[in-house]
Amino acid sequence: MSLSPASGIGRFYAKSAKIIRFVRLGCTNRPFYHIVVMERRKNQHQPVIEQVGSFDPLPNNYNERLVALNTERIRYWLGKGAHLSTPAAELLGIAGLLPIHPRTYMTAWRNRRAAAEAEASPEKAESTA
Repeated sequence: MSLSPASGIGRFYAKSAKIIRFVRLGCTNRPFYHIVVMERRKNQHQPVIEQVGSFDPLPNNYNERLVALNTERIRYWLGKGAHLSTPAAELLGIAGLLPIHPRTYMTAWRNRRAAAEAEASPEKAESTA
């Protein structure tokens, strides 16, 4: 019985481009992601080189979204020239491993604006009634 490629023994070409990205697992309406290193041209369901973390985007009972990262291996692969997908770059920025991604700032700005508009709209409805 051979080991799974996610254990770090996956075959890969030394000169090919690598990428750190999410691989979606889980059920319908219940996503779960593995953060993996794989060859850039392969799709997410093909064998990976190494799994370097996991991410559960749905909040648990304590309103926490669980993330596990192997920062040593992520830094190793980034040092070897691996690229990052945008969602992985956002997550690593929030985790403090990289600078915060610009899309994170834009999402926060939009959320604050939507909250301010939602707060203002009931006041306008009361004043017109």
